[in-house]
Amino acid sequence: MDLQALPEGCIANILSLTTPLDAGRLSLISRTFCSAAQSDFVWERFLPSDLESIISDSREFSSLIAAYPSKKALYLHLSDHPLLIDHGRKSFQLDKRTGKKCYMIAARDLTIIWGSTPQYWDWITLPESRFREVAKLLAVCWFEIRRNISTIILSPGTQYAAFLVYKMIDAHGFHLEPAELTVGIVGGISSTKSVCLDPNIEERRLGPNFQGLERPKERSDGWLEIEMGDFFNLGLEDEVEMRVIEIDSKWWKHGFFLQGIEVRPKIV
Repeated sequence: MDLQALPEGCIANILSLTTPLDAGRLSLISRTFCSAAQSDFVWERFLPSDLESIISDSREFSSLIAAYPSKKALYLHLSDHPLLIDHGRKSFQLDKRTGKKCYMIAARDLTIIWGSTPQYWDWITLPESRFREVAKLLAVCWFEIRRNISTIILSPGTQYAAFLVYKMIDAHGFHLEPAELTVGIVGGISSTKSVCLDPNIEERRLGPNFQGLERPKERSDGWLEIEMGDFFNLGLEDEVEMRVIEIDSKWWKHGFFLQGIEVRPKIV
């Protein structure tokens, strides 16, 4: 069968069953495929079915719908520009390749041990942060950050990874003991790994317990990120726990700036 001979509506229906990446590739086949690949019918299928309920509390909701009348334009905007939701305590974004949901949970919405004690943590504004506040570590020995989320807000049938998003500015105290990162389904399988959070520490200053450990990478927005772990979302109403902890070292730690924890589809 010659696919190019099919009516445009049939082609659009076929494209809607693929992925945004595939639709872009298939649009190169012919003018009919290109036209079908631009249609609202196709791109509405790529948008989450519950999109309006997710972003309806955003201050940008009304202007966003008006500014991007086509579904493709709205999709591309949401994949390139994180949208603040939940009164600015989370951001929502689409994975450009797949259309899967991505969230970043702001530091204010995380549980930070001693986070409400001004002598240990401060809450400041950084212009490069997507959130109004970031948490600045002043001095702690007990370093712990955690959060549970419901998998019901994520895209089903998807392998996700959680990433700690932060900066290190004149940091100290992270060179004696690795931090432990844990991600897993509550009551199910979880994984824990040891990492070196500070990318600026010279190898010669690190002990043998840091040998071969993962270090953070710089993101395109200038922040650091390190993968905490991954999990598969079956689409059930599970809870995922995410935790960062370093309590073995007796050294006081400072110079850590926390933006949040990002949960997004894992590239495999």
